[in-house]
Amino acid sequence: MSDLFETIMICAFGCSWPISAYKSWKSGSAEGKSVLFSVIILTGYLFGIAGKILSNNINYVFIFYLINVLFVLLDMGLTIYNKTVPQLAKVTK
Repeated sequence: MSDLFETIMICAFGCSWPISAYKSWKSGSAEGKSVLFSVIILTGYLFGIAGKILSNNINYVFIFYLINVLFVLLDMGLTIYNKTVPQLAKVTK
């Protein structure tokens, strides 16, 4: 039962990342976004993964951690890209 609750928690947190990545991609803006915040969230997920591995409790919940890590990395990459592109455009003018 605890694995089910953990999955629900991970999915609830994880729902925001695809939406955030999509908005970053569509808007081309990094306004209101923080790479540091993404790094902190990513660190939490990585510690969750490490906890699963160290406790030898790798089950179906593990895949949800991995999916969330991928979406956080995607969103963070888009944020960095969207922050960098306008600066590069200014330099080339």
